[in-house]
Amino acid sequence: MSKPKIVVLGAGYAGMMTTKKLTQQLAPEEAEIVLVNKHNYHYQTTWLHEVAAGTINHNQARIMISDVINPNRVRLVYDAVQEVKKEEKKVILENSEISYDYLVISLGFVTNTFGIKGMDENAFYIQDIDGCQLIRDHIEYQFAKYKNDPDSKDSDLNILVGGGGFTGIELVGELAERVPQLCKKYDIDRRKARIINVEAAPSILPVFDKDLVSYAKASLEQRGVEFRIGAKITECTKEGFIVGDDSELIEAGTVIWTGGVTGNPVLSKSGFELTRGKVTVNGDLRAPGEEDIFILGDCAWVMNEAEGRPFPPTAQSAMQHADTCAKNIKAVMYGQPTEKFVFSDKGTVASLGITDGIGTAFSKNFSGKTAATLKKVVDNRYLFLLGGPKLFLKKGKIRPF
Repeated sequence: MSKPKIVVLGAGYAGMMTTKKLTQQLAPEEAEIVLVNKHNYHYQTTWLHEVAAGTINHNQARIMISDVINPNRVRLVYDAVQEVKKEEKKVILENSEISYDYLVISLGFVTNTFGIKGMDENAFYIQDIDGCQLIRDHIEYQFAKYKNDPDSKDSDLNILVGGGGFTGIELVGELAERVPQLCKKYDIDRRKARIINVEAAPSILPVFDKDLVSYAKASLEQRGVEFRIGAKITECTKEGFIVGDDSELIEAGTVIWTGGVTGNPVLSKSGFELTRGKVTVNGDLRAPGEEDIFILGDCAWVMNEAEGRPFPPTAQSAMQHADTCAKNIKAVMYGQPTEKFVFSDKGTVASLGITDGIGTAFSKNFSGKTAATLKKVVDNRYLFLLGGPKLFLKKGKIRPF
């Protein structure tokens, strides 16, 4: 009798940790495990804003999959997923196809522009390593061009960030570190380079309480970040954002959209029922009506029944999905009852640059260097869980402030 084949699609937080847990919970003779990913590396999605701003090197945020997942234990397939054929129990890849007995879909997110005119064509996204390197290079190019091209305008130095959620605010925090360095490098007056955050809602960072939001806003403003809150973007042009009822144009040489994400389009191509681009999974993380398909991370809405809404789709949640998913695959394999996903909230931290941040943990609020330290602890903990001391020492944020 052949071994059951478990196929994991996507090497993000959920996919990497599920694969890791499966290798720990199942002996080689119990199952064949296959991990499919577009690239031969995993990247820290929560560090992408730092890559985009240029405050860390992209290689620090990138981890070779074979460094943490043993290729002798897990078959690694580097290919792009096109579609899941549920009835045939196979996955169509760009260059091949693969059958499965149990499937884990953890393909991550794609940017959601909510149909804002011109956003797809004219804005950068915080979506992957390559795109964030492009943002970093483009920003520096704008400074070099301003210094050397007499036809440059002051607005060419402006950096517009659409969206005042986690990614947008963490990005402007890093830009507040980076822009002064670029001004110094190219001998440009710091006051000429504006960092502008535009948010349609009445507040930034909706997950935090008002005191922490006020702290974050004041801290960033002191370092030169401008906020346009309650300003709805109606269009993105080559020149910048058009906002508000009076169609004001905010000009910039660099325009970045961080205002929303949705689940991978493979979900819709594969015939899953979607709510705002994601699948609302059962309590045990299986897709509704499917015995052998689990959906995790940014592809899934996991309901918090006590509050009647989904748990926040964070890296913390994705890592916890992995634990429950691996246990439940083993349970299903052996005809045992599955367990329900229970989210354990370890706290939430947002960085506001290298030495500043805000956060909630242990039912307390933190800000400043304490929160920034807490953020480092969170980042380093993931590296340790994934690859042990070796990966932590290689990629961790170890340097003191």
